[in-house]
Amino acid sequence: MSAKPSERPRPPSVDAVVNAARTVVDVERSRLAAGAPPRSLDELGVDVMARIDAFGDAGPAPVLNATGVIVHTNLGRAPWAATVAEAATALASRYLLLELDRASGRRGARLRTAEEHLVALTGAEDAYVTNNNAAALVLAVGLAGRGGVAVSRGELLEIGGGVRIPDIVRRAGARLVEVGTTNRTRAADFEAPLAEGRARAVLRVHPSNFRMDGFVEAPDPTEVAAIAHRYGAIVIDDLGSGALLDTTAYGLAHEPLPGERLGAGSDVVTFSGDKLIGGPQAGLIVGRADLVARMRRDPLARAMRPDKTTLAAVALTLGIYRAGRAVEVIPVWRMIAMSSDEVHERASALAARFGSHASVVETRSTVGGGSLPGETLVSWGVALVARSATRLATALRTGSPVVIGRIESGRVILDLRTVEPARDDELAEAVRRALAAGA
Repeated sequence: MSAKPSERPRPPSVDAVVNAARTVVDVERSRLAAGAPPRSLDELGVDVMARIDAFGDAGPAPVLNATGVIVHTNLGRAPWAATVAEAATALASRYLLLELDRASGRRGARLRTAEEHLVALTGAEDAYVTNNNAAALVLAVGLAGRGGVAVSRGELLEIGGGVRIPDIVRRAGARLVEVGTTNRTRAADFEAPLAEGRARAVLRVHPSNFRMDGFVEAPDPTEVAAIAHRYGAIVIDDLGSGALLDTTAYGLAHEPLPGERLGAGSDVVTFSGDKLIGGPQAGLIVGRADLVARMRRDPLARAMRPDKTTLAAVALTLGIYRAGRAVEVIPVWRMIAMSSDEVHERASALAARFGSHASVVETRSTVGGGSLPGETLVSWGVALVARSATRLATALRTGSPVVIGRIESGRVILDLRTVEPARDDELAEAVRRALAAGA
């Protein structure tokens, strides 16, 4: 029985064939220039069709992260909760009430659910969601207009990708006013620029990806806020990674909570929606209602707003926090909260599958992603022995599924804390194939 016309696969477009053919011709020219033997027309045709088929691939390959870095920037930072990913995917393929008021049938606010969750979780008067924390910071600094923004010299940071706080302040149209010194800044250092009107805002920047030790001093947030408010200035607190759970409960250093900084007098607090929050990349702003309203009206806000899928995923992730289920549902927090005994048991079971090729080793996992610098968690991994650790790591990295570990002392180390327990069998099969390939 012949297939119906609608069921037959459609041939590739002319443009697709032309683009693939050009790529194959360019590759063949390079091969011939390097002295390689020419390929037949049939071989070239197969290559063209393979490239056309590849156009429909899903894109970046999923990875089993066995590096021990929980929030790995190069691997997409925080994995979403499975329920969030499934729900967001379902919503992405459908129309949804993004800016339509259900009761009146008229245009309404843009998907306020995430912002309502933020208000409930932090105690803020209002909240706003942008596409990343750098965008949130630009909108917040924009509240100073052309006025000065006072920043401690010890907080004039580079936040990644070559982006620096002084550049952000200037590009937002404000003037940078430096106070204090690199290693010691006191609340009193903010008095003069605020009293003289040289600064309309104070910007505090959390050193997310480094720390200073020794002869250092940082001003008390409550004292800084009191001085700023005395002169009619506002306080902006950039927490970088941010957190909505107490990190000290898991043996880590304290990560400031947005609610704490609001309670200490900050007017606006910004932080990331991924990293320690464990959701999609987004910038989360909480604070005074009048200031949030001004940022929402800023012409730049439209250029910085996330799409419907990200907004939905942020709302779904924050809803998990409000339900009190973050530690059991959100992968980042499951990894942080996992006991070393559980990781050791899994590492032992995996190593036992490979006999003399593997052994169990104690490791230290890091949070990563610019969160909690220098803080580590006791973990356990599998050390794989091969003729070449580099070749084995390459075989794991280029296999399916992709496995990323690290090389130490001539061995490939796979840290089990950052591998979901449900993926242990998948990881074992990937290792088996890499070893069998002679790596």
